[in-house]
Amino acid sequence: MKRVAFKMKLKPGFKAEYIKRHNEVWAEIVELIKSSGISDYSIFLDEETNTLFGVQKVSGEVSSQGLGSVASQQKWWDYMSDIMEVNPDNSPVSIPLEEVFYLA
Repeated sequence: MKRVAFKMKLKPGFKAEYIKRHNEVWAEIVELIKSSGISDYSIFLDEETNTLFGVQKVSGEVSSQGLGSVASQQKWWDYMSDIMEVNPDNSPVSIPLEEVFYLA
């Protein structure tokens, strides 16, 4: 199992809405993530820069950012596109982060 980390950008003023939507995340998205081999998924917010940091464990070949071919994932991205910086297909602008230290 590998750990994957990435950053995304939240639009200013949408912290509460982002939290609300994730507290009410759709069951179909949770199932998709888990069935894809993704676990231990956290997202952190740096309020100073509105940067979101995602960290997850991946046992399969794809992280959550690679699930864009699935209709429910595309629908989730559309739902989130008004409060995040997104690509033309409404996927979040996601930048992989290099692990430079880990202490187990």
